[in-house]
Amino acid sequence: MSELSYQIETVVSAPFEENSYIVWKQGRTDALVVDPGFDFGSIIRVLEKNGLSVAAILNTHGHVDHIAGNANAKQKYPDAPLVIGVNETHLLTDPAANLSASMGVPLVSPAADRVVAHGERLQLAGFSFEAREIPGHSPGSVVYVFDEFDPPFVLGGDVLFAGSVGRTDLGGNGPQLFAGIRQHLYSLPDGTVVWPGHGPPTTVGEEKINNPFVRIKPERR
Repeated sequence: MSELSYQIETVVSAPFEENSYIVWKQGRTDALVVDPGFDFGSIIRVLEKNGLSVAAILNTHGHVDHIAGNANAKQKYPDAPLVIGVNETHLLTDPAANLSASMGVPLVSPAADRVVAHGERLQLAGFSFEAREIPGHSPGSVVYVFDEFDPPFVLGGDVLFAGSVGRTDLGGNGPQLFAGIRQHLYSLPDGTVVWPGHGPPTTVGEEKINNPFVRIKPERR
């Protein structure tokens, strides 16, 4: 299936420059909203500009910058299920765990409507995609792998960035994160596009060669 058969719009939310995504298939009027951040008004404008309803709200993980818009999203689109990894659910309703309390602005999200486990396949908004759990930045962070496309794409949250990886100094685990990236992202085709929680998109092949944290050296010839 052609990469042109879907569309992704990015909304960058201050103060953490967090990427929220609106993803939909061409010809459809329902979309996925991924990691709604503080700037939920801009997400609504993208949806309304394109005549889109919301089929589901996907969270890659439960840190405050990625769930700040959940309450507004559920209020505006109450029938859209809120989805998060099974080992990440407690962050939604625990300000200490989601890091908002330490910032002086305790924030909670509505509870999840659906939890997903590693390897679980979802059928939403006309997409068929897989959740893969890669903890280490947060306790149960998941990435969403859209492998029906050529090249595939990943909604990756704060697991892998262009030239970097998610922070592990806030209760995370670096070796666990690096192992998960190698096993569950670097096993994808090199052309796979990774849409991260901060910064520009990248590809699996680019990060295998150039990422200083999880580089895989090219084979000798």
